[in-house]
Amino acid sequence: MKTYDVVVIGAGAAGLMCALTAGYRGLRVRVVDHASKAGKKILMSGGGRCNFTNLATTPAHFFSRNPHFSISALKRYTPHHFVELVERHGVEYVEKAPGQLFCAQSAKEIVSLLLTECEWAGVEVSLSTTVGRVERLGEGMQLEIDGRRTAAGAVVVATGGLSVPTLGASGFGYDLARQFGLAVTETRAALVPFTVTSQWKASLASLSGLSCPVVASCGDGAYREPLLFTHRGLSGPAMLQASSHWQPGMPVAIDWLPSIPVAETLVDLRRCAPRRRLGSWLGELLPKRLSQALIEWQGWQDRPLAELSNADIDAVASGLGAWQFKPAGTEGWRTAEVTMGGVDTDAVSSKTFAVDAVPQLYFIGEVLDVTGQLGGFNFQWAWSSGVACGQAV
Repeated sequence: MKTYDVVVIGAGAAGLMCALTAGYRGLRVRVVDHASKAGKKILMSGGGRCNFTNLATTPAHFFSRNPHFSISALKRYTPHHFVELVERHGVEYVEKAPGQLFCAQSAKEIVSLLLTECEWAGVEVSLSTTVGRVERLGEGMQLEIDGRRTAAGAVVVATGGLSVPTLGASGFGYDLARQFGLAVTETRAALVPFTVTSQWKASLASLSGLSCPVVASCGDGAYREPLLFTHRGLSGPAMLQASSHWQPGMPVAIDWLPSIPVAETLVDLRRCAPRRRLGSWLGELLPKRLSQALIEWQGWQDRPLAELSNADIDAVASGLGAWQFKPAGTEGWRTAEVTMGGVDTDAVSSKTFAVDAVPQLYFIGEVLDVTGQLGGFNFQWAWSSGVACGQAV
């Protein structure tokens, strides 16, 4: 029977980070993954450029039934720590939006960085490898790896969530948690585009490909981000962020002109340029196809501003500032960037990530009930939780 100090299940961001951290402590570490490549989600993230962290990361950027759980790990391993690692490897990066750091060239550089560090730390990485039974064995653990028994002082579960099953996502980590008596909170697709009813699909068809900055609100969340029309519905960062708050039946509100006090502007224009038409004004502020569509959807008449009463102006301001739609659903796991929910953190140490009742078993990264907003936060959670666990195993 082969014996390791640590076996990490999952060769993604959190798993590799944990493995290299533990390896540098002199532990004998093996990473196993059923995928043929390490870091598949890293490779496809950020359009192939990987938004590997966000400099503004705080616990407030995460969803969890226990909002305090992420505090310790995020404090101990910050975005600046990971940036130092990136710079040591000579990976060039760019800040595309405030705080959001992407690889200047390719996400492959992040995977290469992690695998290089694992090699230097003496970590054994086994891909296309199947994990079967996992059980407690005395003071350690026993696993079945490719049909062979393997002993480990500790097992770290870094299997991720259910998003993008074509990359190998599965519920293995949740099943393992339940096997050891841990609760798993309800999981659902998050950071995912919305689909619309067939009626709306026809109305939106002519707008496919258009993008504009908006404020999207859903539940207790509001995000100032670009919205993108697609042939399936509504996407773009604004919709992905809103999806983390959405439940079936809930409306999503959109402010199409978040930088403009619409009512005051139209009152002033009615006085200064009474012959100007509503459609002409709106067409200068939004893509013309969208402005025409909004006028049609709202049943407004494209009249000279002089003909608009104060009540008409209030109706336009309300329609542009709080336009609502009820999504038919989301695109689901196929395109979701992350999984909302996961292994209940009440049974896991926020300092070491060990299971309270089974101290030889650890859970890190996306498999836990900790989900970040869009913008590099989920990768930072992977790095922070991976390091914290790697220092503790």
